[in-house]
Amino acid sequence: MAKRVAVLLAGCGAFDGSEIHEASAVLVHLSREGAQAEIYAPNIPQMHVVDHVKGQPAPEQRNVLVESARIARGNIKDLAKLEVKGLDALIIPGGFGVAKNLSTWATQGKNCSVSREVEDVLRAFHAAHKPIGLCCISPVLAAKIFPGCEVTVGHDTECEQWPYAKTAEAVKELGCRHVNSRVTEAHVDTRNRLVTTSAFMCNAPIHDIHDGVGEMVREVLRLA
Repeated sequence: MAKRVAVLLAGCGAFDGSEIHEASAVLVHLSREGAQAEIYAPNIPQMHVVDHVKGQPAPEQRNVLVESARIARGNIKDLAKLEVKGLDALIIPGGFGVAKNLSTWATQGKNCSVSREVEDVLRAFHAAHKPIGLCCISPVLAAKIFPGCEVTVGHDTECEQWPYAKTAEAVKELGCRHVNSRVTEAHVDTRNRLVTTSAFMCNAPIHDIHDGVGEMVREVLRLA
């Protein structure tokens, strides 16, 4: 039987939704491993819309589910309809939509709140001992909800290659263990069944990011 994996999206676009290359890499690697992806997104307004040419907010409003459907080619379900019982694992790609639409990390950092709907889903998979894969910024969701867990967002020392390394410090301040790793690696917290990789937290060639996401997917499926 093919493993059934829920993929939770947060919109469409690096700066206000799911990072498209990460989402695509997740779907490609799931397909390659013979797993069945079931794509979900919350039916809520985005925090805001960013013009990805100008890098600035635009005066319009979009819906997270509708925008996520672009990546899913229309084959998507409202997150409210997700049932953990029939699924083997959960994966959440990164992108600033995770920090803006699935949580308030973008504006509040470690003091953020996670969307109730998203938190309920994460807790349900965790309680069922089913693996959760998280990449880029999405490991902060686990850090906020599961104190004491282990995650990676890459490195904890800021430099040109790791411009978002301060995120690792916030993870530590939440009482979690941050594990430094290369972009092509994934870290496995076996106790909490969490698999994390840094993806675009690193300034790296896109094929390295793709490979790191692939490692995350393989580890998630190994645990499923």
